[in-house]
Amino acid sequence: MSQTAVKVKEHSAKRQHTVVMVLIYALLIAITFLMLIPFVWMISASFKMNKDVFVFPIEWIPSNPRPQNYTDIWTRIPLLTFIGNTAKITIIVTLLQLFTSSFAAYAFAKLNFKGKNVLFLGYIATIALPWQAYMVPQFMMMRSWELNNTHLAIVLLQAFSAFGVFLMKQFYEGVPTELCEAARIDGLSEYGIWARIMLPLSKPAISTLIIFTFVNTWNDFLGPLIYLTKTELKTIQIGLRMFITQYSAEYGLIMAGSVVALIPVLIVFLSLQKYFVQGVASAGLKG
Repeated sequence: MSQTAVKVKEHSAKRQHTVVMVLIYALLIAITFLMLIPFVWMISASFKMNKDVFVFPIEWIPSNPRPQNYTDIWTRIPLLTFIGNTAKITIIVTLLQLFTSSFAAYAFAKLNFKGKNVLFLGYIATIALPWQAYMVPQFMMMRSWELNNTHLAIVLLQAFSAFGVFLMKQFYEGVPTELCEAARIDGLSEYGIWARIMLPLSKPAISTLIIFTFVNTWNDFLGPLIYLTKTELKTIQIGLRMFITQYSAEYGLIMAGSVVALIPVLIVFLSLQKYFVQGVASAGLKG
């Protein structure tokens, strides 16, 4: 094959690759745009009067914006109390899940004990069991302990996570076992190995678990709805329902409250997103 033919073939291959990449990026941009539409509509609706929210065609930029919605949400309901309750529960649950998941994952990944594989398989199998299947027994248990109408009930029920154990275990298995053996020879206990070696090396997995746990707990609706009936104990997701009355719903205020509720989630995600993809990829490729 002549040199000219080789160059033509290479040029054709590069052009095909460029076309494929352009199509892929165009598809990704289109998908991203479609996913962002509900959020853009939510922000737009948060500046509208209730009667203008569902006007068709959609008025993306309100002609008569009503920023007062963001003032009314703080006075119409005790929104600051709801945000405080949600932050309290979310932070405690996130810290507890980080501790319990990483601690159990270290045992399953780096320690040898009888029945380890069976115990791990049984624990992970609970992921496939929907919460609605054991929701009533859990509520009866919490009520028998007189923990209904307390934040402690929600904290206890969410302090352990089979998904978190699986995620951390997959990452720990990528850490060389020889590193742990060397630490044991140097006299470091299993607690010391976990605290001084495994945790510092698992920032991507920890960041991923923080994002999942924080988002799920912050956005939890059904759990607080079941266990919390006192107004001073409710979370922000339950509090937004107060804008819905028997005969109507104040959608402008609901959207304004939803925008405010979304801010902490965005802050957490944007702060940890550089570790997020790395942590998911590590958990998915190892093991």
